[in-house]
Amino acid sequence: MADNEKNPVAKGLEEGVKKTAGFFDEFKKFISKGSVIDMAVGVIVGSSFSAIVNSLVGDILSPVLSLLTHKINFSDLKIVLAPAAEGMEETAILYGTFIENIINFLFQAFAIFILVKAINKFREKIQAEELAAAKEKEEAEKAEKEAAEEEAKRKAEEPVQLLREILEAVKK
Repeated sequence: MADNEKNPVAKGLEEGVKKTAGFFDEFKKFISKGSVIDMAVGVIVGSSFSAIVNSLVGDILSPVLSLLTHKINFSDLKIVLAPAAEGMEETAILYGTFIENIINFLFQAFAIFILVKAINKFREKIQAEELAAAKEKEEAEKAEKEAAEEEAKRKAEEPVQLLREILEAVKK
């Protein structure tokens, strides 16, 4: 039986295997691209950064807020709609938890702002140093080039000067 005369089941199976192999080749190309690896590194660094921000908020900023608010526990603030009864829990609007979450969000946003600002300042300093070094290198290369051009010009005029001296000597 020729290849084009294969039974439909075998032909379909063969096409499925080719598609699966193509799919995995495409996945392999995708996963090996730098952007996917960069994204994975970003997620890992992001989770570590999250731990830093949470510590800043929980361990530093929240205790200060606690002192300023005379240790009010916002999570206890609520409006009871239906008190607890036999076999039923209390039904309440927990607006204190909502306020607490807003405060935590603002603290986290502020902490991230401060950290990003510090990182950007550090980056600007490094960029300024790199720019100064590049400018210095460029000026040194320019000075070298000018010196080389002067030397080449001087060497090019040596034969002309020698001829002038010979002509002067012959005239005398």
